[in-house]
Amino acid sequence: MRSLPQPAPESLSLAPVLHALGDQVRLELVRRASTAPGASCSELADGLDVPLSTLTNHWRILREAGLIAMSVDGRHRRVQLRADDLHHRFPGLLDPILRLAARE
Repeated sequence: MRSLPQPAPESLSLAPVLHALGDQVRLELVRRASTAPGASCSELADGLDVPLSTLTNHWRILREAGLIAMSVDGRHRRVQLRADDLHHRFPGLLDPILRLAARE
């Protein structure tokens, strides 16, 4: 599997992370990725009423912000939430956001 470019853990910045989480669709994608590590983009987006081109943009924003790591596995792109990197860089940030997102 080939990994796509992503920011190094030490270069994660709060503003892009919060911007990425500020969109309802991206927040839902992150919530789903947190419960299904290694799932494909299409599996995680199943049931969302969002055009494919828009989903592609959402995945790019999440990856470039450092919230997810993405790897190419044949025709699929596998998603992994970078929870450890985020917990190390921003302690206590991700868990409450994911808990609140799960309630909505």
